[in-house]
This record gives sequence, C-alpha cells and structure tokens, in this order.
Amino acid sequence: MSRSAGSTSSAAEAEEARHALAAFGPEARARLLAPLARRFGDLGLAEDSLQDAFAQALRTWPETGVPETPAAWLMTTARRRALDAVRRERVLAQKLARLRIEEERAPFPSAGTDPAETALTGGAGPLGDDRLVLFFTCAHPGLRPEDRIALTLRFVAGLTTEEVAHALLVPTATMQQRIVRAKKRIRTLGIPFTTPPPEDVPARLHGVLRVVCLLYAEGFARSTGETHVRDDLTADAIRLARALHRSLPGAGEVTGLLGLLLLTEARRPARLAADGTPVPLARQDRDLWDPALMAEGIACAEAAATSAQAGTYAIQAAIAAVHAEASSSDATDWRQIAVLYRMLEAHEPGPVVRLGRAVALGRALGADEGLRRLDALASDPVLERFRPFHIARGITLEELGDAEGAARAYRRALALGGNDAEDEFLTSALA
Repeated sequence: MSRSAGSTSSAAEAEEARHALAAFGPEARARLLAPLARRFGDLGLAEDSLQDAFAQALRTWPETGVPETPAAWLMTTARRRALDAVRRERVLAQKLARLRIEEERAPFPSAGTDPAETALTGGAGPLGDDRLVLFFTCAHPGLRPEDRIALTLRFVAGLTTEEVAHALLVPTATMQQRIVRAKKRIRTLGIPFTTPPPEDVPARLHGVLRVVCLLYAEGFARSTGETHVRDDLTADAIRLARALHRSLPGAGEVTGLLGLLLLTEARRPARLAADGTPVPLARQDRDLWDPALMAEGIACAEAAATSAQAGTYAIQAAIAAVHAEASSSDATDWRQIAVLYRMLEAHEPGPVVRLGRAVALGRALGADEGLRRLDALASDPVLERFRPFHIARGITLEELGDAEGAARAYRRALALGGNDAEDEFLTSALA
C-alpha cells in the first residue's frame, strides 16, 4: 500500500515539475538566455548550458520539489554548467579570469533572487530590456543580413528552426546551416553581447524591427501546430515593440511597426470561427474588432506617416489603417492600398509585397484583373512554396465561378503544409 502511495506521490511531483518547466515559454527562456549570453559572450554556450539546466530540473525537481523561485534555480544551474564548460577549455583561461572579476563586481542572481528582475536591470542600458540588447547584438553588421534575422528568431524570439525557416521562406536544412554559421561567426569575431553605442543603433534598427514583425507573423498565423494563432508570440512581439517605442520614441519606423501590430491585433477577436478555423478578412465581423487598439494603432500610423524616417513599417501601418477605417471589405479603398503597396515595393521589393499589391488591384479592378496579376507571379519559386499565394488564387477563382481551378489551388495550398486549423479551412473550401 505504501509503495503504491509513494508511486502516486512521485508521479504527482514529476507532473508538477513538468508543469513548472512548461511555464517557461519562448519569452521566459529568452530572458534567461540573454544575461547568460552577455556574461559568457558565447550564444552557443549559453544555449547549451540553459538546455542542460532544464534537463537537470526535469531529473531533480521530482525528488526535491519545485523550488520557490524556479527561474533563479535554472539561472544558477545554467551558470554553473557554463563555468564548468569554460574551465574545461584551457585555451579560455583568460576568459575565465575575466569572468571571475566580473562576477565579483556584479554577482549573478543566487537561488534566492529573481533573475527576471536582474536581467532587466543588468546591462540593458538605454534600451531598457535585456532581450532587446540581445536583439541588437544579433543585428551586428559583422553578420550576414539573412543570418542576423535567423539567429535572432531562433534564440532570442524562441522559435524553432522549422518556424524560422517558414518565416523566411527557405528550406529547413538551409536555415540550420545559417544558424550554425552565424553562431560560429559571433564567436570568431568576439561580438560583445552589450548595448551597442548610440551611433550604431540606427544601422541595426531595421533588422531588429523585422525580427519583431516576423515574430508577430508567426503568432498571427502559425506555420505548424493544432491552432491557427499563438497569442503568446503576438503578445511578446507587441511588448517588444512597445519597449522599443519607449526607448526610441522619435523613430518613425518604430512607431510604424507598433501601429501595424496594434491594428492587426485589433482584428484578433474576429479572426477565428467557433471551431477555431481562420476567418478571411472579407468575412470578419468588424463589430468585434477592438476599438481601443484600433484608435491607438491609427494614432501610431498617422504619427509614423509624418515622420522624416517613414519607410517600410510606416507604409504597412498605413495599409492596416485603411483596412481599420473601412466599414466593410467592399467599402475598403483598395486603390489606395494598391498605391501603398507600390510605395512599399520601392522600399522593400519582394514577392510577398507583389502578392499584396496583386490582391489589392484585384479587389479594386475586379477578379479577372486580380487573377491575371496573380498568374503573372506564379513562376516565382518563393510564392510557389507560399501557402497564402495559392489560397489567394483559390478564392479569386472561386469568385470567378471556376470551381475546378479553385480546387486545384486549394489542394496545392493544402499540400504545402501549415497549422491544423488552416488545413481544416482548406478542406472545407475543397468540400
């Protein structure tokens, strides 16, 4: 009897430990990773040490119980693992000496302190957020542009390699190579994980903004998984955009990004049907849109549009504002949106922007014109692998009464893979 009770208790403690560790989502993990990377100057070492700490917790906590401050326990354990790894590498003896000196000056949080608070106050400087410091570190000009974004999404934003590959529209194997290459280059160049000098911030800002935008996009329409939306990612992206806006209130592109995210998030209550499948913009109940977020987003969009630094995100915010101000899809000023997409293409040419313009022109000039423009983009290899492109074609063909053509487009979209809720939407469209 006692053995059975003990087994039950052990199982309960193991479940409690797993539940406690599961609470550390991408944002929480990144908050632990950032100070480790800054302290040891090696993103790979920081990641490995933190992963070891989570594995150790999974073994230890079922026996000892979940500590009073789980984050502090994980931080302390990860720090010890990192120090052990440094000690094992004799060639890094000088680094170890430097770390000991730094530790005496600014000790790491002990098991009785909250590292989240320490992380936000240690080393963040004028950016005010330790994760933002890591964002700007990964945006270092010594890294290739595509590597900077991949590295930041993977380690700072906490996306999986597959999710990063989907966000950047490249194969997963290619993305794995980029991430390994970027980590090695950071280590080789000795890029410091500290707040960049003020004069370096503008050059790195666009890369940081793009990562925050891509983080939101992955939460807005997940690349994999059961549900269509990940609210934790969208909330995290908005929080980071707000932090950037507080730190750089005069930057027009920061204001534009915040406006874009707020206006998109305002549509969140109307984006899913009762069964969890996505509802296209044209069919959404606009009475459900969040008026407070819409008002704040429009104000940001207007401020960004008048900024001397207005660019990519100011234009995207303006597009979102046109949608927000329309009472229905039919009442939307699609011609203005098409013009804005043409302006956007001048700043950031690419197939996805051309797709947005083609859809807008189709709405403004008729489905026939829309299909003609979509078909003109069909040979682009990026769009051929881009599920929204085939969904747009399917919807347009359906509007033109071409059921067979629409079915082919929906089947192609379904074959590309995505989240389960979107699969259900496409299956229903085919039916």
